Formats: sequence, structure tokens, C-alpha cells
Amino acid sequence: MPYFICPNCRERSIDHDRQEGLTRQAVACHRCGFGFLFELMDDYYPAPGTGFVVCDQQSRILASGRGVFELTGYREDELMGREVMESLGLTGYEDGRNPAQLALEWGVRRLGERLELRTRAGQRKPVTADFFPAYDDDGGLLVAITPRSS
Repeated sequence: MPYFICPNCRERSIDHDRQEGLTRQAVACHRCGFGFLFELMDDYYPAPGTGFVVCDQQSRILASGRGVFELTGYREDELMGREVMESLGLTGYEDGRNPAQLALEWGVRRLGERLELRTRAGQRKPVTADFFPAYDDDGGLLVAITPRSS
């Protein structure tokens, strides 16, 4: 059974055919009305302060959900089209081990990555990031960013 999560409001759901009703339209969020849900391999329970960023196959940001502005200070329109790791200043991984690239290249989840984020104001914040590759034909990536104490 396919698991889905809304990148905007974090509502989790399941859907047996990956389509909205009797149409061929992608499944949308019934809680907040966001246009699409992100399919996950396994159910995922985000922490209360988690913000989601949806990326394309080249890790460019397509959308950001609630919690991202509060965590980073960036509005969605400032992030769209930019590479996720660079635009959010996500650092703290070893050379050649960029978790976004690894998730996209190998099609595997990268959970519990302990990184630092650079806010719009230039402050560094410790975060835990989870990277989920898309399993649909469009590909892409979902990044869940959760603040953590130092």
C-alpha cells in the first residue's frame, strides 16, 4: 500500500491507486488542499517542528511547506528553482557524501543526517535532515528538516 505525505501540512495518508477519485489526476491533500502528495516507501512521522522541501531530479526546489519559513527565514518564492543544499546552506557532510545527491543517485532514503543550516539572516542552526527519493515517474526528492539543540 503506497504511503503519502503532504509537503505543506505534513498530513499522512495511504492511497491504493495513486489517483484522485476516478480521475487520472495525482493525489492531492484533502486537509489543506496542496496540489500533490509525496509518495514514501514506508510511513514517516515527522517531528512537530519539521519543514518539508520538495525538489526535482536535479535537487532544485519546487515547493516548500509550512515550517520552512519559520526555520530558515526564506519564503517559498525565494527558494524555488534553486539547488536545495546550496540555497539552504546545508553543510556538515563529508566531501563526496552530499545526502541529496546520494538519495537521488541511488534511490535510497538518507535518514538522520546531522547537518547545519544557514538562515536568511546568516545564522547557523543545527538540524537533522531526512532525504526521501521520489518513487513516481517524475523522480525528485523530499527533504525533511528538523531543528535540533546543539
